[in-house]
Amino acid sequence: MKPWDQRRNRTVAAVVFGMLAMTPALAATSDCPPMPANHIPDAPAPPLNIDNVKQALLDYHDQFYDLDVAAVFDAARNFIENYSGDAKLPAIIFDIDETSLTNWPNLVADNFGFISGGPCDVLPAGPCGFNKWISMANAEALKPAVKLFKAAKAKRIAVIFITGRHDQQRDATLINLDHAGFDGWTELHTRPDRDEFPTVQAYKTTERTKVEAAGYTIIANIGDQMSDIDGGHAQCTFKVPNPFYFIK
Repeated sequence: MKPWDQRRNRTVAAVVFGMLAMTPALAATSDCPPMPANHIPDAPAPPLNIDNVKQALLDYHDQFYDLDVAAVFDAARNFIENYSGDAKLPAIIFDIDETSLTNWPNLVADNFGFISGGPCDVLPAGPCGFNKWISMANAEALKPAVKLFKAAKAKRIAVIFITGRHDQQRDATLINLDHAGFDGWTELHTRPDRDEFPTVQAYKTTERTKVEAAGYTIIANIGDQMSDIDGGHAQCTFKVPNPFYFIK
Protein backbone atom coordinates (compact mmCIF):
# COMPACT_ATOMS: atom_id res chain seq x y z
CA MET A 1 0.00 0.00 0.00
CA LYS A 2 1.30 3.42 -0.92
CA PRO A 3 1.91 5.98 1.84
CA TRP A 4 -0.83 8.29 0.57
CA ASP A 5 -3.30 5.36 0.59
CA GLN A 6 -2.44 4.71 4.24
CA ARG A 7 -2.95 8.38 5.11
CA ARG A 8 -6.27 8.44 3.25
CA ASN A 9 -7.51 5.33 5.04
CA ARG A 10 -6.48 6.74 8.41
CA THR A 11 -8.29 10.00 7.60
CA VAL A 12 -11.48 8.20 6.58
CA ALA A 13 -11.35 6.07 9.70
CA ALA A 14 -10.89 9.14 11.88
CA VAL A 15 -13.84 10.90 10.26
CA VAL A 16 -16.11 7.85 10.71
CA PHE A 17 -15.01 7.43 14.32
CA GLY A 18 -15.67 11.10 14.98
CA MET A 19 -19.15 10.89 13.47
CA LEU A 20 -19.98 7.90 15.66
CA ALA A 21 -18.66 9.65 18.73
CA MET A 22 -20.96 12.60 18.07
CA THR A 23 -24.06 10.34 17.90
CA PRO A 24 -25.25 9.91 21.49
CA ALA A 25 -28.21 7.70 20.56
CA LEU A 26 -25.89 5.03 19.23
CA ALA A 27 -23.83 4.99 22.39
CA ALA A 28 -26.94 4.99 24.57
CA THR A 29 -28.58 2.04 22.81
CA SER A 30 -26.37 -0.45 24.66
CA ASP A 31 -27.61 1.01 27.94
CA CYS A 32 -31.26 0.31 27.16
CA PRO A 33 -32.74 -2.51 29.24
CA PRO A 34 -34.01 -5.64 27.49
CA MET A 35 -37.76 -5.97 27.22
CA PRO A 36 -39.28 -8.53 29.59
CA ALA A 37 -41.02 -11.59 28.21
CA ASN A 38 -44.81 -11.48 28.03
CA HIS A 39 -47.64 -13.98 28.11
CA ILE A 40 -49.51 -12.94 24.97
CA PRO A 41 -51.14 -16.15 23.68
CA ASP A 42 -50.61 -17.69 20.29
CA ALA A 43 -53.57 -17.92 17.95
CA PRO A 44 -55.96 -20.73 18.92
CA ALA A 45 -55.60 -24.06 17.16
CA PRO A 46 -57.48 -24.51 13.86
CA PRO A 47 -60.17 -24.22 12.79
CA LEU A 48 -59.65 -20.49 13.28
CA ASN A 49 -62.69 -18.81 14.78
CA ILE A 50 -62.95 -15.19 15.86
CA ASP A 51 -64.91 -16.07 18.98
CA ASN A 52 -62.06 -18.33 20.12
CA VAL A 53 -59.59 -15.50 19.49
CA LYS A 54 -61.69 -13.08 21.55
CA GLN A 55 -61.93 -15.57 24.40
CA ALA A 56 -58.16 -16.03 24.35
CA LEU A 57 -57.75 -12.24 24.60
CA LEU A 58 -60.21 -12.02 27.49
CA ASP A 59 -58.38 -14.80 29.31
CA TYR A 60 -55.04 -13.09 28.72
CA HIS A 61 -56.36 -9.79 30.06
CA ASP A 62 -57.77 -11.43 33.17
CA GLN A 63 -54.73 -13.57 33.94
CA PHE A 64 -51.56 -11.90 32.66
CA TYR A 65 -52.14 -8.45 31.17
CA ASP A 66 -51.57 -6.45 34.36
CA LEU A 67 -48.40 -8.42 35.12
CA ASP A 68 -47.00 -7.93 31.63
CA VAL A 69 -47.79 -4.20 31.60
CA ALA A 70 -46.21 -3.73 35.02
CA ALA A 71 -43.04 -5.53 33.91
CA VAL A 72 -42.49 -3.12 31.01
CA PHE A 73 -43.16 -0.06 33.14
CA ASP A 74 -40.87 -1.37 35.87
CA ALA A 75 -38.07 -1.66 33.31
CA ALA A 76 -38.74 1.87 32.10
CA ARG A 77 -38.93 3.26 35.63
CA ASN A 78 -35.66 1.59 36.59
CA PHE A 79 -34.04 3.12 33.53
CA ILE A 80 -35.37 6.58 34.38
CA GLU A 81 -34.47 6.41 38.07
CA ASN A 82 -30.91 5.41 37.22
CA TYR A 83 -30.45 7.78 34.30
CA SER A 84 -27.19 9.68 34.65
CA GLY A 85 -26.73 11.10 31.19
CA ASP A 86 -25.61 14.64 30.45
CA ALA A 87 -28.59 15.78 28.38
CA LYS A 88 -29.45 19.37 29.27
CA LEU A 89 -33.17 18.84 28.62
CA PRO A 90 -33.95 15.12 28.92
CA ALA A 91 -37.49 14.08 28.02
CA ILE A 92 -39.63 10.96 28.04
CA ILE A 93 -42.46 10.47 25.54
CA PHE A 94 -45.71 8.88 26.72
CA ASP A 95 -48.46 7.59 24.47
CA ILE A 96 -51.94 7.85 26.01
CA ASP A 97 -54.39 5.12 24.97
CA GLU A 98 -53.48 1.73 26.47
CA THR A 99 -50.25 3.27 27.73
CA SER A 100 -51.27 5.99 30.16
CA LEU A 101 -55.05 5.49 30.17
CA THR A 102 -56.98 2.28 29.69
CA ASN A 103 -59.97 2.03 27.35
CA TRP A 104 -60.84 -1.49 28.48
CA PRO A 105 -64.51 -0.71 29.30
CA ASN A 106 -64.93 0.62 25.76
CA LEU A 107 -63.12 -2.33 24.20
CA VAL A 108 -65.21 -4.92 26.03
CA ALA A 109 -68.47 -3.10 25.46
CA ASP A 110 -67.79 -3.13 21.72
CA ASN A 111 -66.59 -6.75 21.74
CA PHE A 112 -63.15 -5.67 20.43
CA GLY A 113 -64.71 -3.83 17.52
CA PHE A 114 -64.16 -0.15 16.80
CA ILE A 115 -67.25 2.05 16.78
CA SER A 116 -66.29 5.66 16.22
CA GLY A 117 -69.60 7.47 16.59
CA GLY A 118 -72.75 6.95 18.57
CA PRO A 119 -73.59 7.06 22.28
CA CYS A 120 -71.86 5.37 25.18
CA ASP A 121 -74.54 5.47 27.85
CA VAL A 122 -75.27 1.85 28.79
CA LEU A 123 -71.88 0.68 30.10
CA PRO A 124 -70.82 -1.99 30.84
CA ALA A 125 -73.05 -3.01 27.94
CA GLY A 126 -72.51 -1.67 24.46
CA PRO A 127 -72.34 -0.26 21.98
CA CYS A 128 -70.01 2.50 23.17
CA GLY A 129 -68.90 5.04 20.60
CA PHE A 130 -65.21 5.79 21.03
CA ASN A 131 -65.54 9.53 20.50
CA LYS A 132 -68.23 9.70 23.15
CA TRP A 133 -66.12 7.53 25.46
CA ILE A 134 -63.22 9.99 25.17
CA SER A 135 -65.51 12.96 25.78
CA MET A 136 -66.64 11.37 29.06
CA ALA A 137 -63.03 11.78 30.29
CA ASN A 138 -63.25 9.00 32.86
CA ALA A 139 -60.75 6.45 31.57
CA GLU A 140 -58.67 5.11 34.43
CA ALA A 141 -54.90 5.34 34.55
CA LEU A 142 -52.66 2.36 34.11
CA LYS A 143 -51.18 2.48 37.60
CA PRO A 144 -47.63 1.53 36.55
CA ALA A 145 -47.75 4.46 34.11
CA VAL A 146 -48.44 6.87 36.96
CA LYS A 147 -45.44 5.47 38.85
CA LEU A 148 -43.21 6.03 35.82
CA PHE A 149 -44.66 9.50 35.36
CA LYS A 150 -43.85 10.45 38.95
CA ALA A 151 -40.36 8.93 38.70
CA ALA A 152 -39.61 11.06 35.63
CA LYS A 153 -40.83 14.21 37.35
CA ALA A 154 -38.72 13.42 40.41
CA LYS A 155 -35.66 13.27 38.14
CA ARG A 156 -36.66 16.56 36.46
CA ILE A 157 -37.16 14.76 33.17
CA ALA A 158 -39.76 16.44 30.96
CA VAL A 159 -42.86 14.34 30.38
CA ILE A 160 -44.31 14.86 26.92
CA PHE A 161 -47.48 13.15 25.73
CA ILE A 162 -47.81 12.43 22.02
CA THR A 163 -51.18 10.94 21.19
CA GLY A 164 -53.16 10.02 18.11
CA ARG A 165 -56.18 11.69 19.70
CA HIS A 166 -57.29 14.68 17.68
CA ASP A 167 -57.32 18.35 18.58
CA GLN A 168 -61.09 18.29 19.03
CA GLN A 169 -60.54 15.72 21.81
CA ARG A 170 -57.84 17.76 23.55
CA ASP A 171 -59.99 19.34 26.26
CA ALA A 172 -61.48 16.01 27.34
CA THR A 173 -58.00 14.49 27.32
CA LEU A 174 -56.65 17.26 29.54
CA ILE A 175 -59.43 16.65 32.05
CA ASN A 176 -58.95 12.89 31.96
CA LEU A 177 -55.19 13.07 32.46
CA ASP A 178 -55.63 15.36 35.43
CA HIS A 179 -58.29 13.18 37.04
CA ALA A 180 -56.17 10.07 36.48
CA GLY A 181 -53.18 11.48 38.37
CA PHE A 182 -51.04 12.88 35.54
CA ASP A 183 -50.46 16.44 36.67
CA GLY A 184 -47.42 18.58 36.03
CA TRP A 185 -46.48 17.24 32.60
CA THR A 186 -44.56 19.42 30.14
CA GLU A 187 -46.36 19.11 26.78
CA LEU A 188 -49.37 17.41 25.20
CA HIS A 189 -49.28 16.87 21.44
CA THR A 190 -52.66 16.04 19.89
CA ARG A 191 -53.11 15.29 16.21
CA PRO A 192 -54.71 17.92 13.96
CA ASP A 193 -58.30 17.10 13.05
CA ARG A 194 -57.18 17.09 9.43
CA ASP A 195 -53.64 16.47 8.23
CA GLU A 196 -51.68 14.86 5.41
CA PHE A 197 -50.04 12.08 7.42
CA PRO A 198 -50.66 8.64 5.89
CA THR A 199 -50.17 6.82 9.19
CA VAL A 200 -50.08 7.45 12.93
CA GLN A 201 -46.41 6.44 12.87
CA ALA A 202 -45.61 9.21 10.40
CA TYR A 203 -47.42 11.76 12.56
CA LYS A 204 -45.77 10.68 15.81
CA THR A 205 -42.29 10.53 14.28
CA THR A 206 -42.74 14.09 13.04
CA GLU A 207 -43.87 15.22 16.49
CA ARG A 208 -40.76 13.72 18.08
CA THR A 209 -38.58 15.66 15.66
CA LYS A 210 -40.36 18.82 16.83
CA VAL A 211 -39.60 17.92 20.44
CA GLU A 212 -35.93 17.52 19.55
CA ALA A 213 -35.94 20.78 17.60
CA ALA A 214 -37.16 22.50 20.76
CA GLY A 215 -33.94 21.41 22.48
CA TYR A 216 -35.03 18.23 24.24
CA THR A 217 -33.15 14.93 24.19
CA ILE A 218 -35.66 12.10 24.12
CA ILE A 219 -34.11 9.50 26.39
CA ALA A 220 -37.15 7.20 26.43
CA ASN A 221 -40.34 6.61 24.48
CA ILE A 222 -43.11 4.30 25.72
CA GLY A 223 -46.23 3.14 23.90
CA ASP A 224 -48.46 0.16 23.23
CA GLN A 225 -48.20 0.25 19.41
CA MET A 226 -45.14 -0.15 17.23
CA SER A 227 -46.37 3.00 15.49
CA ASP A 228 -45.77 4.80 18.80
CA ILE A 229 -42.09 3.95 18.87
CA ASP A 230 -40.96 3.09 15.33
CA GLY A 231 -39.32 5.88 13.39
CA GLY A 232 -36.44 6.63 15.74
CA HIS A 233 -35.83 9.86 17.66
CA ALA A 234 -35.53 8.21 21.08
CA GLN A 235 -32.57 6.64 22.82
CA CYS A 236 -34.56 3.81 24.44
CA THR A 237 -38.00 2.48 23.60
CA PHE A 238 -40.45 0.51 25.72
CA LYS A 239 -43.28 -1.47 24.12
CA VAL A 240 -46.33 -2.03 26.32
CA PRO A 241 -48.21 -5.23 25.38
CA ASN A 242 -51.49 -4.74 23.53
CA PRO A 243 -52.84 -7.68 21.52
CA PHE A 244 -56.34 -6.14 21.45
CA TYR A 245 -56.00 -3.83 18.45
CA PHE A 246 -53.45 -2.60 15.93
CA ILE A 247 -52.76 0.95 14.76
CA LYS A 248 -50.55 1.63 11.78
